[in-house]
Amino acid sequence: MEPRERIRQLARKRPLFRLSEAVSAGVHPEHVRRLTQQGELTRVGRGLYALPTLQATEHHTLAEVAKRVPHGIFCLLTALRFHGLGTQNPREVWLAVDRRMGTPRVDFTLVRVVRISGNALTDGIEEHDVDGVSVRVTSPARTVVDCFKFRSKVGVDVAVEALRDYRRLRKGTADELWRQAERLRLAKVMRPYWDGLV
Repeated sequence: MEPRERIRQLARKRPLFRLSEAVSAGVHPEHVRRLTQQGELTRVGRGLYALPTLQATEHHTLAEVAKRVPHGIFCLLTALRFHGLGTQNPREVWLAVDRRMGTPRVDFTLVRVVRISGNALTDGIEEHDVDGVSVRVTSPARTVVDCFKFRSKVGVDVAVEALRDYRRLRKGTADELWRQAERLRLAKVMRPYWDGLV
């Protein structure tokens, strides 16, 4: 099978793909370079490619970051924006990574890294498809709880606004919220704010 057809097959499965994925599919890097020069591929970022017909969505940057940092979890202000909670429009992509992991290298956008460990790496994490890429995002309940946990970074006003919108927009149940709050030991911190919303 010729390289052009292999690339098309790969792009059908993964609209945004890395050079290493093209090589694994049997396409030499030189063919990728030539197809890019001929306009049959678009270089989206360093080592990231797509067909020119790819229609990028609002969250396309998340797909690009997820390709670079597959174990990262989008959190805090980025997750608020993703779930439609609050009025935040962050300039940076907020990304949670394992405390033992090195600093992720992302050169095409600003990334704010939050280090987490233990249950925080798995509890309340959802997978969503963004432009054909699986991205990991904290759930609405987990995002609200994280805003209280990291209130020194995002601000108490952001956390309270997220809590208010979570309740008003019915982004999840109260049980989900309090389960996450108990797991992350923040129920006592959050309770007065929740009671104040009634």
